[in-house]
Order: sequence, then C-alpha cells, then structure tokens
Amino acid sequence: MIIDRVILSDPALTGVTRQHLGDLVVELFESWAAQREGRLHDRRGGGRRRVSGAGRKSGIGFCDRLLVSLISLRMDLPQAVLEVLFGVDQATICRVVGEVRPLLAARGYAVSDRPGVRLQTLADALAYAQHEGAVLRLDAHRPCWRAFGSGKKNLHTIKTTIVSDGAGRTLWIGVFRPGRQHDQTAIRREGIDALLDEFSRVRALADAGYRGLRRDHPGQVIVPPLEARKNVAVPTVTAAIRARARTRQSAQRITVEHAIAAHKQWRGLRRWTHRREDLPATYHAVAGLVSDRDVMR
Repeated sequence: MIIDRVILSDPALTGVTRQHLGDLVVELFESWAAQREGRLHDRRGGGRRRVSGAGRKSGIGFCDRLLVSLISLRMDLPQAVLEVLFGVDQATICRVVGEVRPLLAARGYAVSDRPGVRLQTLADALAYAQHEGAVLRLDAHRPCWRAFGSGKKNLHTIKTTIVSDGAGRTLWIGVFRPGRQHDQTAIRREGIDALLDEFSRVRALADAGYRGLRRDHPGQVIVPPLEARKNVAVPTVTAAIRARARTRQSAQRITVEHAIAAHKQWRGLRRWTHRREDLPATYHAVAGLVSDRDVMR
C-alpha cells in the first residue's frame, strides 16, 4: 500500500509548507545528484560505461527521498511505518535518510530580509549582527541528554552552542562537543575571541557562565551580576539592584531559549533513540528548517 503523496506532503507530517518543500527540491536536487554520481563513480572505479538513464531504475525518486527524510525528522516514525507508507524496504529508508540528512544539515541558517543568504559559520553570524545592529544571544544546549546519561552528571552527554537574535531566530549552531566541557571553553574553541575583536560593534547577551568573555571583551559580552554568597553580607539596596539587573537581563536573553524550544518541536529531538554520531547532523538539519520557517513568518 502506497499512500497518496498529497497526504504525505502535508505540513503536519513534514514540518514545512508545500511551497517550502518545492523550494527544497529545487535547492537540493543538484547536490544530491552530484553526490550520487560520485558514489557510483567510486563504485565503478571510473566513468560511465552506459548512457545516463540506462541500467536498473531507482525505486524511489528524489522528491520521495526528501519526503521520507522530512517525515523522519519531524515525526521520528519507525522505519517499518515509512516502509509501508512509501512502498520500499527498510534498508532503502535507512539509506535515503542517511543521504538526504547531511544535505539538509549543510544548508546553514536563513536570515530575515536577505533572500538567498544563509549563515554557515560563527563569523557569518557576527558579521550579520554587526551589519544589522542586532544583539546576539548565546547559550549552551545539551540536546537529548537523557539518551546519553549514565550516572555521573554530563559524563557522556554532548553539547553545542546556540546563537540567536532578539526575535528567537537561530543564526548559528556550533560544533558538538563533550557535555563535560565548560560552556565558555566550547565557544572559545570556535574562535569567538578573535571574532569579537574583529567585529568590535557586536554585542551579545549570555548567562553568568560566560564571565570570562565579559572580562576579556568589556562592553561586548553582557552577563548578569552574580548572586551574593550566603556568608557575605550585602546591603539590601545593592542586593535589590542586582536582582533587578538579573531579571532584566534574563528577560532579554530568553529568546535563545525560545529558539531551542522551537527545535524541540520536532519529535526526533525530544527523545533520541538513534546512533549518537547521527545527532549533530540531525540537529543542524532541523535548525536550518526551523530558521526557514521563522523567516517566512
């Protein structure tokens, strides 16, 4: 039984509109075709021996491959269910998702009022923020940490750094690193110190874990004041001022949490049950699709 493609392309299943789905087909087809031809070239050990189109026909076209991948990302359906919906075996489903997911992950992140522009690196995000006068929000995130926890806190989890703007739109996601690594260390290894020196007008809001960045880049990285220690006496007025400052900064920085919450709307990122090494590409793919949706609103 093969379900009608009109039903399978419904936004409730794919997470994208049908117009967006068509744009993705146009955007990714050439990259997929080149990738496929490269694999065939390596398998043959040389160029084509027959004309293009000859030989065994593929059981599933690129449009269906993209649909399979989107539904898998959005709904996290078992491969046995996708096998029934698309009329192909589970091995084909697994191979299709493995081919299309890296293409989605490599697209980068869309920005508003800049059609065709996509941010790929942290330098791109800071350059965009300086040009637009946007205040960035930084936060570390451990996606699906329950899937990798085994006793000691953060021992086997993995983390990444999320950068968003004031509207909660994702601008960049960093490399996935061990969860035990400090949040500030992770972003420093992305080269943020040199980039903040280069883009001197960029301002970023972060939590108290980034105090070292504030010390090295005063006026650019803004963190809330620390709470007083229990054994340290602080005047009531001073404590009230610091509390209001923390509340105000938290209210301004909360949009990065909204960006993370938008990623978790995709079922696969709520509870990870797949291979650990597949999570980074899955997260980048979902975040890129969410950034497209945010720009279209």
